[in-house]
Amino acid sequence: MDVEEVTDELYGLTPGEFTAARDRYAAEARRAKDPAAAKVIAALRRPALAAWAANLLARRQPDQAGELLRLGEMLREAHRSLDGAQLRTASRQQHRLVTALARTAAELAGEAGQSVSDTVLAEIEQTLHAVLARPEVAAQWSRGRLAKVPEAAVGFGVVTPDALPPRSAPEPKPEPEKGTGRRSRPKPEPEKGAERRRAAERLRALERARATAGEAVAVVTRRERERDEARERRHAAAAKAEETAGLVERLERELADAREAARRAREAMTAADGAVEAADRAVTRAREAADRAGAEVTRLERPGGD
Repeated sequence: MDVEEVTDELYGLTPGEFTAARDRYAAEARRAKDPAAAKVIAALRRPALAAWAANLLARRQPDQAGELLRLGEMLREAHRSLDGAQLRTASRQQHRLVTALARTAAELAGEAGQSVSDTVLAEIEQTLHAVLARPEVAAQWSRGRLAKVPEAAVGFGVVTPDALPPRSAPEPKPEPEKGTGRRSRPKPEPEKGAERRRAAERLRALERARATAGEAVAVVTRRERERDEARERRHAAAAKAEETAGLVERLERELADAREAARRAREAMTAADGAVEAADRAVTRAREAADRAGAEVTRLERPGGD
């Protein structure tokens, strides 16, 4: 059984489909007398919803995924070199790109039948920030195989091998002085110890500076995200206020129309009441006339017409 192929297929499934499919493949591997494959497959973890959505983004949008991976390389290089301009540029790109890609991942998840809450959306953003900061997370994500949401990334690696100061080249041994047969005295040992101490101090200072820079960039990113979220809330509130104002205006028009219709109805009712009263009077007069006519007929029918 091709474990890589099975793993790729499993992490392409929705979280709800993962466990049953994993157990089925593990059982098939055991029946095929392949215990090593069965062990690897059985150990695969069901992905969290946010991790799965991030994986889906990497699988469905390779161009955008490549852009995020390249930005991560740029950020890590900027942190290694402490390039302030590059750090600021990359940090601004980081926030915009992570926010946009997290929303795209949420949309893809929704299209696949998995609704994404605000909490899960925040976890997707956390995952993408970790992709930028940690090469090992980026490697798993680029293959669409993240199983859990990585811990929040505060900064980038503080010290890397290429950040170490280069070793000093060994000094050539002095030639003996002509005519004396004697060599120049070697460099006193205390100077070498002082040089090593200075190099160590520079390295510690470099580590502290990189840690400070990483934390500062993380704070800037967080504050930019909070600012943009506040702007979005303000925009949503303004849109809601405009919508509500339109609704109020429409209801006020409908209320005015209803009041006018009620006024006309009252007028029509008053007119109808007058007509009813007039008709009642006419009916009364007609009855009286009918009664008189009936009485006259009765009188005339009697003998003698009296």
